Amino acid sequence: MQKIWKVLAASPAVLGAVLMMNTTVVAETTQSEQQEASVIETPVVLTGSIPQQTTMAQVTSVSQLSDVQPTDWAFQALQSLVERYGCIAGYPNGTYRGNRAMTRYEFAAGLNACLDRVNELIATATADLVRKEDLNVIQRLQEEFSAELATLRGRLDAVEAKAAELEANQFSTTTKLQGEVVGVFSDVFGGKDVNGVNVKDNNTTFGARARVEFVTSFTGKDTLFTRIQANNILNPELGTPEGSLFFAGDSGNMNAEIDALWYKFPLGKNTEVIAIANAGAADDVTDTINLFDGDGSFGAISTFGTRNPIYYQMDGAGLGVTHNFGDSLALSLAYLAGESNNPGLKSGLFDGAYGALAQLTFKPSERFSIGLTYINSYKQELGTGSIRANPISALSTVDFDGDGVEDNLDVPFASNSYGIQASLGLSERFVLGGWFGYTTSRNVSTKGGLVERGQLDIVNWAVTLGFPDLGKKGNLAGIIFGMEPKVTSSSINGYARDRDTSYHIEAFYQYKVSDNITITPGVVWLTAPDHNNNNDDVVIGALRTTFSF
Repeated sequence: MQKIWKVLAASPAVLGAVLMMNTTVVAETTQSEQQEASVIETPVVLTGSIPQQTTMAQVTSVSQLSDVQPTDWAFQALQSLVERYGCIAGYPNGTYRGNRAMTRYEFAAGLNACLDRVNELIATATADLVRKEDLNVIQRLQEEFSAELATLRGRLDAVEAKAAELEANQFSTTTKLQGEVVGVFSDVFGGKDVNGVNVKDNNTTFGARARVEFVTSFTGKDTLFTRIQANNILNPELGTPEGSLFFAGDSGNMNAEIDALWYKFPLGKNTEVIAIANAGAADDVTDTINLFDGDGSFGAISTFGTRNPIYYQMDGAGLGVTHNFGDSLALSLAYLAGESNNPGLKSGLFDGAYGALAQLTFKPSERFSIGLTYINSYKQELGTGSIRANPISALSTVDFDGDGVEDNLDVPFASNSYGIQASLGLSERFVLGGWFGYTTSRNVSTKGGLVERGQLDIVNWAVTLGFPDLGKKGNLAGIIFGMEPKVTSSSINGYARDRDTSYHIEAFYQYKVSDNITITPGVVWLTAPDHNNNNDDVVIGALRTTFSF
């Protein structure tokens, strides 16, 4: 190696060119910086035939380059290339930018400029700027190390072949591990009695939801998503589905299980397909158009405040397709079955509980979105609102035959739901949103004459105010005012409508402590819970901390 460098040192043309190349590739740069350099300004080394209106005049002295100092390690090389060969030019502002990475095109252009200059000097026989001895040295180097160069080329070809084989046969191109832990303190304040339940008997609780997620891509455009979850957070005992917390679980145990499993891939340029094997939800198949829909980890703390309740009729396994008609209009179609793995009677993929969705989403700008939604469902409930607004659960606790014992009948209902959701950013720091939902539910069985056939009309609405980056970038404050699902009319004999109106008032402040920790205090106030003025007002407080990694 010492012999090689001694020979190279004897050739200023070779050594200078090498140093010139090294000077421009020392530091990495981002793609946007490279694009800026290649589009706005001509690269540093371009001279000769390169349009001169985009570069400064030919540099005749290194001192003309304002960002090159005598203490720079490549100063002597630049000085030789500038003052001896004259094949270096700078940017229009008089800088050289020696630490910026260079593209292959820039390398080729720079090398060509210097070779052209050397050829020009040879042709004009200008003094001894290019000595015959230098050319002889280069020729001897090529001959002496020809075998080593051939060996290196062969090794490089072998490495490239092995890399191509690995890429072609590997199982997963990339798999990213991510996860989060949500810890929640909660309690109930305010009133005492709700449908005979003493809400003051609720104690302060602490629970956690832990998730580990594997995000895999095989082609760079598709996604295989696997989530393992454990959750022991429980809702407070309120005597009504109103005020439920979105991050709460069902069982209260910390057994880990696969919570979500789906595969999403493009079908052509404008169509995306998602196949869901487990725990699918509406936000997996379409845009719920709510700034506060953070899946319980971020945004609203209540189930009602997270999204229009009609979306909760979508869960289970199935298929979703979204087609984009340009940049501003999209159509989403989806079918999810809640009992797809149950082979029993009135169950399975097509004969059991299901939700079928069609949504047209219009987004003419980054600040405005509106969605028109239709959902047809069977044996699915809204999950929020009054007891009557969830008739499957309500009728399962009724003593139909009058023997003093709940008959626990599973009365199936078929529903049609219509929703409109909108979000408007009035400024970067203020977003106005909201929704309206209307559901008609009809029981499709009388359970042997115990229940008359009839229809329920259920309405819900909300107005939301969002304040992004309040106090700090990444923060979010929110206010939600609305009415959880309420039965406005009923034609089922003995099944009364909700005569009063309860309002849901929620406020939260999501504070971003760091990139990985977020703290969200929130409060939910229910007036006349269960749409019943005989019930006392209830206030639910929660403090959520989200750790993400």
